[in-house]
Amino acid sequence: MAFVTNGGVGRGCQSGSMKLIQVALRAEDLGRATSWYAELFGQQPSATYDPPGLVFFDLDGVRLLIEQGAPSATLYHQVADIDATFARLRDAGAEVVGEPHVIFSHEDDTLGPAGTDEWQAFVKDSEGNLVGLVEHRPTTP
Repeated sequence: MAFVTNGGVGRGCQSGSMKLIQVALRAEDLGRATSWYAELFGQQPSATYDPPGLVFFDLDGVRLLIEQGAPSATLYHQVADIDATFARLRDAGAEVVGEPHVIFSHEDDTLGPAGTDEWQAFVKDSEGNLVGLVEHRPTTP
């Protein structure tokens, strides 16, 4: 479904009227998943409730809920250095799905900063969920 606002498609709600607050991600083994995401984010969870099997990470005001029994999801995380983050996760045993590569060049700021290339890489987390890593780098001629 596309939202149409001010003659444009895909922008959704106007600024301030709606904000993403939480995303739930499946875990089969809560401890294993918690360790994996603590390594990725470089921080410990902000809250754990077990039972019933819930772990929360605060990602700049958006809660990532690791939940036993939730459906699988793909989350894309912006990183400062995709090569270093990818290497660290690969070296820690993450299953590699896609090496870092340019996916798109942003000529304007519709989906990312104008004048940048969007790099993406993919790994699977400890629970089999697909994890996207994203870095915006200045476009090279």
